[in-house]
Amino acid sequence: MTTMLKKKDWSKLPRRALTATEVVANLAKLEGWSLSGDGANVAIEKTYHFANYYETISFVNALAFIANAQDHHPDLSVHYNRCVVRLNTHDVHGISGTDFECATQFDALVAL
Repeated sequence: MTTMLKKKDWSKLPRRALTATEVVANLAKLEGWSLSGDGANVAIEKTYHFANYYETISFVNALAFIANAQDHHPDLSVHYNRCVVRLNTHDVHGISGTDFECATQFDALVAL
């Protein structure tokens, strides 16, 4: 298994909530992601569009594989030709670096 897909042990890799400045700086590096919600419910969110249900579900399955390896599970809203992905880190009550790491890996799925 590659390092990227090796299951993370968060007891050895503690996370922290990013500051507003860090969130904005990281969002600027990603295409199509935006802030959603507020307070403890704040998240980064992106809608991925596909030609049909089969492509959407294929993306969801690949995303689930990565999310499981990261031990970081997004909220998903799955539709016929799109999937809305919402990331935040519940244990830090905000957005962490892990959210941006996962967002980058999810974007890489559609760049193939």
